[in-house]
Amino acid sequence: MKKINLLLLVVLGITSAFGQNDNRPENTGDDFSLEGALELFKNSNSIEEFEKSLNQENNQVNNLDLDGDGQTDYINVEDIKEYDSHVIVMSTYLNETEKQDIALIAIEKNGDGKAYLQIEGDEDLFAKNTIIEPKTEEKGAVQQLKTESNVTVVENGTTVNVWGWPSVRYLYAPTYVVWVSPYRWRAYPRWWRPWRPVAHPVFYSYGVRYRPYYHPVSVRRVAVARKAYYPRRHSSTLVVHNRRGTTVIHKNKRGNVKAVKVKRNRVRSGRR
Repeated sequence: MKKINLLLLVVLGITSAFGQNDNRPENTGDDFSLEGALELFKNSNSIEEFEKSLNQENNQVNNLDLDGDGQTDYINVEDIKEYDSHVIVMSTYLNETEKQDIALIAIEKNGDGKAYLQIEGDEDLFAKNTIIEPKTEEKGAVQQLKTESNVTVVENGTTVNVWGWPSVRYLYAPTYVVWVSPYRWRAYPRWWRPWRPVAHPVFYSYGVRYRPYYHPVSVRRVAVARKAYYPRRHSSTLVVHNRRGTTVIHKNKRGNVKAVKVKRNRVRSGRR
């Protein structure tokens, strides 16, 4: 009888493991909502406020656990300024020295009262050239701003002018000081409470409220900002994530490296 019970436990364990694999995203970065991040950025009055919004569970934008501790990772935000361009970089620490970029928002001012932006997922975590940009402005804080002050916020072809976003106006204010998150590995703000990630299909369903206002594009529009970013990009040597799977890099005491491939099963095909 004991042998039968033990066999049943093993079978249940294997079944559970397969079920967990089926709930994984096609790309590791799919557990971070690019559309949701843009929506939070749109409605933030500062970069500090944006960072805080990213790290609040009720906003349902972050479901990443890149360091594998069973809890969501804290998202750091840093601004890289180059002339009239900004790159808002979202990243996380995996330990005291290793840092992995998650996504960036590239913003460029192209005239008085005109600016456009895109968000792009890091190539370690997302499918290559995963780029999202706004497709409408008739919502939330921007629509209120248009109504109250007659600020012109219009679409120019496929490019949306985001000058009316509070966050964008904040970046281009004369008194703006470039923001770099003061938080580090295990040195997080007191208000932050990590939570357990949910299964990817559940997390994907959370994005329904964000996706209607943004759409994928194939062209990068802010070239100057990206040139300033790439020399400062963070790509972890501990965990490499891509659409072919997750490669975990193990280092022994002698410094030898062993790569272990962890297969990821496909859940869905493309964003909606």
